[in-house]
Amino acid sequence: MKILIAEDDRISRKLLATTLKQFGHEVAIFENGTDAWEAFDAAPVRVIVSDWLMPGMDGLDFCRKVRARKSTEYTYFILLTANVQGKDTYMEAMNAGIDDFLAKPLDRDQIWMRLKVAERILHYATEIKHLESMLPICSYCKKVRDDNNYWQQVETYISNHTGTSFSHSICPTCYTKQVKPEMDGLRKG
Repeated sequence: MKILIAEDDRISRKLLATTLKQFGHEVAIFENGTDAWEAFDAAPVRVIVSDWLMPGMDGLDFCRKVRARKSTEYTYFILLTANVQGKDTYMEAMNAGIDDFLAKPLDRDQIWMRLKVAERILHYATEIKHLESMLPICSYCKKVRDDNNYWQQVETYISNHTGTSFSHSICPTCYTKQVKPEMDGLRKG
């Protein structure tokens, strides 16, 4: 998978990029949060590994921008930290939308484990999005169930959710099967 790295320390950046490439991942590497954000905004990725403290935009502000971006698939955000932070600081990070933490100096096994968790979470996020996009429709009458468990005509549901207008007609197959026999019956009778 493609992973975006935002790390201002050259040695940590190189070590992280090399490790991720050895694990078979494609990486996009940035020295600061501002450049990383611009790259993400132009072409979102599903995993970000970002340093917490960077000049300009820090890791928390970067994460907040990622979370606020509209119409973006869920991105797993791992924050790098050089020293042990207090409970309040971790709570601030969690409230910013951080998914996981990695302590410096970087440990290959820890990185690998965090990425396995990220893959699992992203897989489930994709499945949930797919399930949420499915419309429950009655096999008999073709009514659609909305989020309030109310069954309504498919035209009404789509119109309410998209603003689409409908005009009704009869396709050739239905005309032959439904309308023509009825019209023939009326003519005979």
